[in-house]
Amino acid sequence: MLAINLELSAEQRLNKNVNKIISHDRYVPMVGVVMVGSTGIDEDCPTAYTNGRDAYYGREFVEGLSDPEFRFLILHENYHKMFMHLTSWDYLYAEDPELANMACDYVINLMIVDENTDGFATMPVDAQGNTVGLLDERFRGMNELQVFRILKQEKDDEAEDGESGESEDGESGDGESGDGESGESGDGESGESGAGGSGAGLDEHDWEGAKDMTEEEKGDLAREIDQAVRQGALTAGKIGSGGNRAVDQLLQTQVNWRKALREFITETCTGTDDSTWRRPSRRHMAAGILRPSGITERVGELVIAIDTSGSIGGPELTRCLSEIKGVCDTVKPESVRVLYWDTQVCGDEVYGGNTGTPLEQLTQRTTPAGGGGTAVQCIPDHIRDTGIKAQAVIVLTDGYLGGDWGTWSTPLLWGIICNKSAKPTVGKTIHIDL
Repeated sequence: MLAINLELSAEQRLNKNVNKIISHDRYVPMVGVVMVGSTGIDEDCPTAYTNGRDAYYGREFVEGLSDPEFRFLILHENYHKMFMHLTSWDYLYAEDPELANMACDYVINLMIVDENTDGFATMPVDAQGNTVGLLDERFRGMNELQVFRILKQEKDDEAEDGESGESEDGESGDGESGDGESGESGDGESGESGAGGSGAGLDEHDWEGAKDMTEEEKGDLAREIDQAVRQGALTAGKIGSGGNRAVDQLLQTQVNWRKALREFITETCTGTDDSTWRRPSRRHMAAGILRPSGITERVGELVIAIDTSGSIGGPELTRCLSEIKGVCDTVKPESVRVLYWDTQVCGDEVYGGNTGTPLEQLTQRTTPAGGGGTAVQCIPDHIRDTGIKAQAVIVLTDGYLGGDWGTWSTPLLWGIICNKSAKPTVGKTIHIDL
């Protein structure tokens, strides 16, 4: 890249372009997000990086960027923060760090390109005029999880082809070109496998830094980001901003669906036999009073059935699972069974109990499966056919079903996502506008 804008220091240009972004009508809603965490210039960083809270930019790299390119890079890092990529998608990182990085970047870069047809922010190019950053039109309209699955399938196919015999270049097909050491530096210089479009990453993702955050810190960060987005949207509305699609997607209604979930689980799963004469209270017996002792009947197995027909995106899925995990931490079920379904149950995972997989790992270890049509009857059929002893079932779906609401024999709660017109004819219902 050619060195430009050397009349200002990297620090000065960072402040200048941050101010340009937050004063632009389109990005006023992001002002709070930009201010979350720390921001600065890093002497040793080859491009830029974020841990989901902080964002830093490499001095030499920044000196080779025009102001519109620099604004693209700043937006890129702050979209990572706003969508909480490094804390919400950590289970994808655990599966394949390189592809997790790439999937997040593909989604963000397409979004920024689409928003900036006016040239306010432009994707960086190198000295030969080649785009720097991952961009592929075939991923338009997809979420991070969808992109990840495509990239993973392509990588697996390449590895399988290599294992069937010697590869064309004489190297083994054991997938060494996959993760390698790229997980330490984020996108690194990979991106060739299944990428299409541009093959070089724009930044690094500090997954290890994000991993070092405690669950409490991640929760605090999520709340801070959410509050920042809401306050930014309110400010934008007051000044008549044209709005921002990404911000609009993150705004939620004020429905306290976590409270609704907690109430449902408490009502349906806690024991009704709250006292027994078989074991009289020793404390009262000592005082000459005969009273039954209280008992606590532990919540048994809770089934969470998640619609993976393709209409529910990764951020929605992650948020739902995180909230449910929070509720489970309160009511402490013996186990939680997660079912992924479309026209059939495509995934069946159990956490807690005697499974060897702690409930605390629900959001980290779960692997969504599915992608076909939508037929909810497959859930009660699966519960019956496999002999699952569920105390209650929670179904998360957008409510766009290819049939009726099914026949159920267990306490049932519908979490209808982003579809106020859906009105289940059985069970209880809460509407979730993520």
